[in-house]
Amino acid sequence: MSIQELLEIVIKKEASDLHLIVGSPPVIRIDGQLMPVASSFLTPEDTESLIFELLASDQKEILLVNKELDFSFALGDVARFRVNAYFQKGYLSAALRLIPSYIKSIEELNLPKICHNFAKMRQGFILVTGPTGHGKSTTIASIINEINQTRPVHILTVEDPIEYVYPKGKGLVSQREMHLDTHSWEVALRSALREDPDVVLVGEMRDYETIAAAITIAETGHLVFATLHTNSAAQSVDRIIDVFPENQQVQVRMQLAATIAGIISMRLVPAIGGGRLPAVEILLSSSAVQTAIREGKTHQIDNIIQTSGEAGMILIDASLAFLVRSGRIALDVARTYSLRGDELERLVSGTSGEQEE
Repeated sequence: MSIQELLEIVIKKEASDLHLIVGSPPVIRIDGQLMPVASSFLTPEDTESLIFELLASDQKEILLVNKELDFSFALGDVARFRVNAYFQKGYLSAALRLIPSYIKSIEELNLPKICHNFAKMRQGFILVTGPTGHGKSTTIASIINEINQTRPVHILTVEDPIEYVYPKGKGLVSQREMHLDTHSWEVALRSALREDPDVVLVGEMRDYETIAAAITIAETGHLVFATLHTNSAAQSVDRIIDVFPENQQVQVRMQLAATIAGIISMRLVPAIGGGRLPAVEILLSSSAVQTAIREGKTHQIDNIIQTSGEAGMILIDASLAFLVRSGRIALDVARTYSLRGDELERLVSGTSGEQEE
């Protein structure tokens, strides 16, 4: 089976990922579950042949020297794939993530309507957080494409690799890919301010340098989007602050309090009848949120979100409870994604915790 045939299976079956590992058959992920797509096991020669079909000669050299490589691959005009090629047990392997060519709207993704507000903002720092494979990139792409289609602004992205490719709209979009268009995150983000952007997407905040640069760009009056692998809004704030040396943390809390516009923390949860639905935690900037961040009282953030429903904020447990009560996900499934089990049970049995559709 060729790599093109495997990728076509991913698209046909609406899978999210394809895994190529020696000693296993090719495996795809559908609605979060893995399933083989062939009976024969891959040999070292099979995986090398399949993966090398996707690589240019210079990429092969980088992979063999560095033992891992992130890149993107387009299957004609049908779809793009984000690929991580790597070695395990001395053998070449790969994980391929499907990036559909069509960028879904906020409504099509079943995200709360409040997410439209992020597309209208002129400045601030917006984080989309959650585990790998739970819709962070798709959510950001939806919001940025709404900006692109409705506002004449310059959108600059720095990604590793480029995922969604934005269609023509009112906006001007510059997409920079690590290694292809720039040599490092630090240099690319330092250069960003000289490239006259209105909106900046930092594909992933990986370390102190990228987080510091993202905050600085937001401080200078730009709208900045970034992703982070954290489980909640409060944890996201703590993670950012903890990256900095202790003697800088007071200043960073002040910077973050002044720039944070919102945090979307999400999970894709298996739905009754198939597919997955987003459970979403939303934090919006307010005087109470700013004070909690500035004074190092992030433990108060959950309570602020819980009591600010009218402003559009919601805890992820309230979002899960809404999905359970509306008959869209099962309670036992919701429990496995809950951060506060007692709160989930209370909300499911009570009448609070409504989520705006």
